[in-house]
Amino acid sequence: FTKLKLAIAGKSTVDDAVLDDLEEILVTSDVGVETTLRIIQRIQARVARDKYVGTSELNALLREEIAALMKDPVPMDPAIKPYVIMVVGVNGVGKTTTIGKLAHAFKQEGKSVVLGAADTFRAAAVDQLRIWSERVGVPLVQQGMGADPAAVAYDTVEHAKAKGAD
Repeated sequence: FTKLKLAIAGKSTVDDAVLDDLEEILVTSDVGVETTLRIIQRIQARVARDKYVGTSELNALLREEIAALMKDPVPMDPAIKPYVIMVVGVNGVGKTTTIGKLAHAFKQEGKSVVLGAADTFRAAAVDQLRIWSERVGVPLVQQGMGADPAAVAYDTVEHAKAKGAD
């Protein structure tokens, strides 16, 4: 949010220039283009609906819209099967917990889920994912420590295809 504060310094209303700055900040912060566009569209709709949104309110608005997006299910194209979600990030940010929660949510929706333990460099990573797969009741594709992560990812997709997983 520091980059956002610097980008909107001296501006009083959320206009196209502010939204362009926000879009650039989100994309360069690895939010992803599709998610960034969804966030920007939601903020644009709120600005249009509320008529006046000051830049001082933008941080709160941004937090609310990101939180709302997190509550929405991940949009899945039913024509793509298996639908692959790859989760990447630095250590300690909650990737494994997020994967477990996504697996649970998708299973609750009646989808068949397969997890792949491609983090083969961190000793606890596979064990943590195994615990989540057992909690949720979904299969886990894994190999030993030091295995090629790409090979694990490939094997996971092949397993999902063979089982007709979503």
